[in-house]
Amino acid sequence: MAPGPSLDDRDPRASGKRRRKKSGKGLRTVTRAGRAGRPAWLRAARIAGTIAVLGLFAGVAALVGIFSYYGSDPKLPDLSRLDSYRPKQVTRILDRSGVAIGEMGTEKRTVVPYSAIPQVLVQAVVSAEDADYFKHGGLDYRGMARAFVEDVLRGRRAQGGSTITQQVVKNLVLSPERTLRRKVQEIILARQLSQKLSKEEVLALYLNQIYYGHGRYGCEEAARYFFGKSVRDIDLAEAALLAGLPQSPERLSPRKHPDAAKTRQRYVLGQMAEHGYIDRATADRVAAQPIRLVREPASARGVAAEAVDIVGGVLAEKLGDRQALEQGLTVTTTLDARLQELARTSLERGLEDVDARQGFRGPSGHLAGKALDKHHAELARAHAKGVRDSEIIEGIVTRLELDAGNPKGGRLFVDVGAPDGKDGMVDFSLETRYAKGPKPLGARFKPGDLVRVRWAGDRPRPDEGGLPLALELGPQAAMVVMDPATHQVLALVGGYDFHAGGFDRSVRAQRQPGSAFKPIVYAAAIEARKITPATIINDAPEVYDLWKPQNYEKEEFRGPVRVRTALADSINTVAIKVLSEVGIDQVRTVAARIGITSPIPPDIGLSLALGSLTVTPLELANAYATFASGGMAAKVDRSSLVTGIGDQKLPAPQLQSGLPPEVAYVMVSLMRSVIDEGTARTAVGAKLHRPAAGKTGTSNGQRDAWFVGFTPDLLAAVWVGFDDMKKLGRGEAGGKTAAPIWADFMMKATAGKPTRDFTQPAGVVVQRIDKASGLLAAPGQETGTLDEVFVDGTAPTQQAAGAGQETNPDKLLLQ
Repeated sequence: MAPGPSLDDRDPRASGKRRRKKSGKGLRTVTRAGRAGRPAWLRAARIAGTIAVLGLFAGVAALVGIFSYYGSDPKLPDLSRLDSYRPKQVTRILDRSGVAIGEMGTEKRTVVPYSAIPQVLVQAVVSAEDADYFKHGGLDYRGMARAFVEDVLRGRRAQGGSTITQQVVKNLVLSPERTLRRKVQEIILARQLSQKLSKEEVLALYLNQIYYGHGRYGCEEAARYFFGKSVRDIDLAEAALLAGLPQSPERLSPRKHPDAAKTRQRYVLGQMAEHGYIDRATADRVAAQPIRLVREPASARGVAAEAVDIVGGVLAEKLGDRQALEQGLTVTTTLDARLQELARTSLERGLEDVDARQGFRGPSGHLAGKALDKHHAELARAHAKGVRDSEIIEGIVTRLELDAGNPKGGRLFVDVGAPDGKDGMVDFSLETRYAKGPKPLGARFKPGDLVRVRWAGDRPRPDEGGLPLALELGPQAAMVVMDPATHQVLALVGGYDFHAGGFDRSVRAQRQPGSAFKPIVYAAAIEARKITPATIINDAPEVYDLWKPQNYEKEEFRGPVRVRTALADSINTVAIKVLSEVGIDQVRTVAARIGITSPIPPDIGLSLALGSLTVTPLELANAYATFASGGMAAKVDRSSLVTGIGDQKLPAPQLQSGLPPEVAYVMVSLMRSVIDEGTARTAVGAKLHRPAAGKTGTSNGQRDAWFVGFTPDLLAAVWVGFDDMKKLGRGEAGGKTAAPIWADFMMKATAGKPTRDFTQPAGVVVQRIDKASGLLAAPGQETGTLDEVFVDGTAPTQQAAGAGQETNPDKLLLQ
């Protein structure tokens, strides 16, 4: 039998053991020789592996330590604050029909429940932001590892490292600082949040909180802003667009950068197809469609910025500033969005016409030499303590920077005497009003020119320092539109290109009404039965305590005229005689009854007949509404615009008798003559082919131009003037400056509306009179007559002389 293998051949380990017993020294010699014979790379790999394992253990230990340290931090935010999630919400301002016309708030947001968020938006959002959202526990470890590699190892900023849950924690719980502490706490809290709330609850927080650009926070406000609908009504294309915006709201804005927005929308649609929410054919079909947006909402365009200011004041008074800006209220007003837009357009076009007529589109003068040095010094003295907000200054042009590639661009630098010695700057690209005309703005100015400017705090500061300025070359204006039957305000325009926070001239400008106050004087006299429309008054010069009033056409006097003609042609001397006859106290009483709330100075004297007091456009409009409504007056102020705050309804102005209806009707009849044959005939009577009444007004020195007029259904008051009381310019007056604005608005506002006449009340009689004498027409008289209205009991009883007879005119005059 052959001998079998030895134990050493079968099992080297046994051999080794046996050798070890025999000679430990020999074993050591063999082992060293074996190690020395291994490749070097293998030895290095084993060493590196050992180090890596040790490093891994050390890293894990460090990570555990970091999370343990920051996780036990007593300053770790508490997620319980999310239980009372009350984000800042937009206060929405609505017109009388529910149309949004304005909004308030530092964050424009409307919170909606998860049930109002369509699944198509949920699917689009998770596809774009966090594809495994419904699978992970608040953290995407693969995404975090990918972000770590990009951030640390490759030195690039990674996308997709944070889950939706982490973003909620970051936006709602933690501060925005970028530190290790904040990142670790974000991860810890994301895990806690995913255990505390359901996936749907976390998504609701995210979609109500996230920023979408253009001041819009949350998916509901974004949907309203871009698509004009609630988020619950959006479709696939709209959902994909919204889902892509939070990555970079301004860069991806479909209004500012439609191409970038479209690219991002395609990406989201592709992700939705990849994750099985839609098929590829649907994704391609929707991606091929153009982005469809609604016109920027009226509330965002600032259609009723005046209402924003007024509502803000009312809410602040009732609720406090913070509640007004953050509570997310819905405020209803008396305004009409359509009329508001029409009023603003008519006012701004009218001012541009004045600019063109008077040359208010360039410098107001030019200085050189000593005169220039003197004006520099005057500016410095006047503004040693600083330039006041919105102060109008006649500054000095120091230099221009023109934009060769953009004729409408460029910058104008102006010395306004600022304490820091720096010039202010006008950005021509923002001056849409004065850019009108054949020459670009940059070609109209040169160093040494005088230019009217104001400090524009709402514009960005120039890089060189100094104040941002706006041109103030032409006049300003205001308009108030009312429903004469209810005295409710339908529109307010506070000035050209009015912005919230500006000076609202419609309710705040105290200006002289000029001849627009005369109807109040005449109404007092008719109520007191001192005059009738047929009363003859001598238009002749007289002196009152060294004051010699003149007519608009200086040194022109007509002699005996009827009251109707005197009011239609706005004859000053006649108005003064009427006031003298009825008395200042009686006029003051009537003015207060019908809506004039500004004080009338006790020493105003007979100049009151020419409107030497000051009133706001709102109160003068309200006073005229008393005439138009048959004598019914109402207390109206800024707060009257607000009809409801949330579910709370506010009372409307209470109507009460301000004038007897027969007196109001006679005044309406007299003011119809202003339009039919008087100072507003060219601007209004020749264009508005429906019954209307009103009165022009021009203050002393042509510093104010007015027209207040009305149809049976609509009233508007227009004022034009410079804020710093500069004269309007040669030939400018109520009939030429303000009345065309009124006519343009009224024609558009009443287009397509039924024509209605003023209703004659009881207590009014109509008699045919002789134009020349104001007496009853003679029997058989066929020429020189007209039908005149009278308060019952005040019509003339004497007949005019017949053919061949004479009547002594001196006996007919009101002396």
